[in-house]
Amino acid sequence: MPHALLVSGSLGQGHDVMARACADSLEARGWTTGTVDAMALLGQRAGTAGEAVFRRLLGLPGVYDAFHFSALRPGARIALLADAAARRRLVPTLRALLGEQRPELVVSVFATATSAVNRLRGGPRPFRHLVLCTDVTPHRLWVQEESDLFLVTSEVAACGVRRYRPDAPVAVLPAPLRAPFYRPPSRAEARAELGVPAEARCVLMMSGAWGLGPLARTATALADAGPHVLAVAGSNSELERRLRRAAAHQPRLHPFGWTDRVPALMAAADLVVTSSGDTCSEARALGRRLLLLDIVQGHGRDNLQHELELGHADVVSARPPDVVRSTLAALTRPAPPPSPGATPEGWRTGFAAALERVGLA
Repeated sequence: MPHALLVSGSLGQGHDVMARACADSLEARGWTTGTVDAMALLGQRAGTAGEAVFRRLLGLPGVYDAFHFSALRPGARIALLADAAARRRLVPTLRALLGEQRPELVVSVFATATSAVNRLRGGPRPFRHLVLCTDVTPHRLWVQEESDLFLVTSEVAACGVRRYRPDAPVAVLPAPLRAPFYRPPSRAEARAELGVPAEARCVLMMSGAWGLGPLARTATALADAGPHVLAVAGSNSELERRLRRAAAHQPRLHPFGWTDRVPALMAAADLVVTSSGDTCSEARALGRRLLLLDIVQGHGRDNLQHELELGHADVVSARPPDVVRSTLAALTRPAPPPSPGATPEGWRTGFAAALERVGLA
């Protein structure tokens, strides 16, 4: 059977979700797959340091904005040097993986991996290389000359790729969703499961896998204002502890840590308050209005503006009083219909066409 190697990255959950979507589609077509984490391939010390630096950049107002817009987007020397340093660490490990797994296809869903994968294209066993990016404006490190095909989820992103490679082969696909979002429970079923009254106002609040921003204070203040609040801390254990302490005194606050119940949480909610990212596609698939927290710097600013352009969304700062006021207002606005393109067939058909374009039908 043909084999594919998927190269993800552990900065947040979005890259793993995209890798899983590719793996599911390939396995349904008779392929075998293997997935690796580029951050882990850097080595424990370098990978841990890289994540720490990224978290620190995001935590300092304006710093990651400056790096993204002045270095990553134009491909400034400092960005290229950082990419070269990562590539030197990744190439030996990837070379060993390619020799062991012998894939016909490599799919990069993490920018740090793309140049390292392309450096190995001239090996004894050829393979095709697809790059999947769900950001609305891929930065320079995503777009390498040797990649066979770029998979993006909007025409704006296709223009972003062609900024660096005017003749780049690009395919625009629907954003893939985790399987449960294609068949979520009904609102009534979800609320009964979660203990939310059928007629209550209900908000799902989350901010990425890392639980960015003052989520505990915000969720508590919003629950005090009347709605039921489903607050997801993700992998942020300290945030989860704060939410659970607050919930002991506020019965309308429902805390969650790392959970696979997000489809049910979203089905139960009238409104999704979140940072810009792949959660937005999931909310639109279920027909939920969005209130976007302007909290993710760099590519997050671009993604936020794109979500506003798509409609049925508002934006607010991460300050708790502002979020409460905007949430209460957003709850009075009509919900959108479920996104008509949010079907597994849309993604699978597009992905199959992409494979055919690179000769892997």
